[in-house]
Amino acid sequence: MSHNLLKDMKVLIVEDESTLARLLKDAIGDYFFNVTLAKDGEDGIKKFKSVKPDIIITDIMMPKVDGLEMTIKIKELNDKVPIIVLSAFSDKEKLLKAIEVGITKYFIKPFDPDEVITFLNELAQKLYKTRSVKLPSEFVFDTNTMSLFKKDELIKLTKREKEFIFLLVNNANSVVSTDMIKGTLWENEEISDERLRTFIKRLRIKTSKDFIENSSGQGYLIQI
Repeated sequence: MSHNLLKDMKVLIVEDESTLARLLKDAIGDYFFNVTLAKDGEDGIKKFKSVKPDIIITDIMMPKVDGLEMTIKIKELNDKVPIIVLSAFSDKEKLLKAIEVGITKYFIKPFDPDEVITFLNELAQKLYKTRSVKLPSEFVFDTNTMSLFKKDELIKLTKREKEFIFLLVNNANSVVSTDMIKGTLWENEEISDERLRTFIKRLRIKTSKDFIENSSGQGYLIQI
């Protein structure tokens, strides 16, 4: 089976046992463009925001924030990112909770690395088909490279502008609150509503006035 599609993708491994994390990275690292390690759920959320992985692989039982709690928080930011659990827990309660929070796949330890790679490759094929998103005013956004195009012409954007579009695309057709936008784009900074409006006004100049819609007093959205 070809693994070429995985070469374009980034994976985040969240595992508190450092030896196991590195063994897993060594097992699958050659297949991916980039593999990032996080030491617990709290670190996983932080790395998710900075790395923007295509796929997340996580344990459940971890300090600070466990895998299921982390999944809930990440799904609030991007409900489309696939999250795979590798866990020693096989009890019904954990499995049902994993399904409830939106886990894509649940592998019981010890797992077969070849089986995991096969599943990742199948997942990559599905992700590849959905990574180019058609947006209003003939724009296309590549969620993998974080690039915006209009009629095959690349639109020059700042890192924060790309992150903003990525956030809206991953919550397409739904209003993203101003609080979530500020918390995601300007983490640990106090941002005024006026600064946010100025930021969006500049992005509209680069794109079009209809590219991003605003919901008065609530937030912003992109319609797909």
